[in-house]
Amino acid sequence: MRIHYLQHIALEHPGSILDWAGSKGHPLSCTRFYLEEELPAPEDFDLLVIMGGPMNIYEEDRYPWLAAEKKLIRAAAEAGKGVLGICLGSQLIADALGGEVTANPLPEIGWFPVFWNEAAAADPLFAGFPRESVVFHWHYDTFSTLPPQARLLAESAGCPRQAYVVGDRVVGFQFHLENTEELLRGYVEECGGELVKSDFVQTSEELLAHPEYAAQCNGWMVQFLDRLEERIMGGGRES
Repeated sequence: MRIHYLQHIALEHPGSILDWAGSKGHPLSCTRFYLEEELPAPEDFDLLVIMGGPMNIYEEDRYPWLAAEKKLIRAAAEAGKGVLGICLGSQLIADALGGEVTANPLPEIGWFPVFWNEAAAADPLFAGFPRESVVFHWHYDTFSTLPPQARLLAESAGCPRQAYVVGDRVVGFQFHLENTEELLRGYVEECGGELVKSDFVQTSEELLAHPEYAAQCNGWMVQFLDRLEERIMGGGRES
């Protein structure tokens, strides 16, 4: 399975997704916008992965490549490709496919549980997740209106929309399952000034205190990617 990922800043790479792809022998390519690399055509990949970043989906004047990125996301979804968006990536998919992205009432940064609903339990992609899953968050915006045909999958106390699926192979996660300990340390080192303790913002010590959470999330990501790979390469569709 050919995987292409879109990386917005050097700090925020695909983490455990890279390890999974390597273990499977899947060809990997990428567009690193901060290096002004070119975007592929949809026929060049089977799965498009869109990473996070500090920019907002509506900052096209500051980041002109956002318009082309959204165009590629729409084209990939229309071509029946697998599309996975994480954090900013999930917001870009939502915007590109007709949803709306706005500021969340409060920032959500740290390890907090999400609660998977019945739609998630009914879909084999997500059926193995515990109904309450502690995952990592670092976001200020969210997809306040889902794209048409999207199904909401999860919520949290700090954000009512945490995950969705459009069709059977376009998925958005507001949270992070891919973060390794290395990534978490990098976030704290470069962005620790944002960690002002509040109801849904943890301290740097709290963020780094639970390596077992990162390992568990990486395991869930492997489970999800295995199932998504089967769905993409098997060619079957589910309603």
